[in-house]
Amino acid sequence: MDDKEVLGRIDELAREEHQLFERESHGKVTDADRARLRQIEVTLDQCWDLLRQRRAAGRPASIQTTGRCATRTPSRGTRRDP
Repeated sequence: MDDKEVLGRIDELAREEHQLFERESHGKVTDADRARLRQIEVTLDQCWDLLRQRRAAGRPASIQTTGRCATRTPSRGTRRDP
């Protein structure tokens, strides 16, 4: 997953997050929505962290997809747990 794809994933997650915030503001949020919102927040943090790690390294990284966002291979760093 390259930086452009990670940024696309961030955009998707941000849109979903805003939809959940909108539901919450109208009192129509469920427990599942709240759990999803927490999951989105963690995943967004991980995606932004990955981009910062890549940019700090100043070079492209070898990337693996985890289903939530991308992670660097062990030789170049890893997705950090919250």
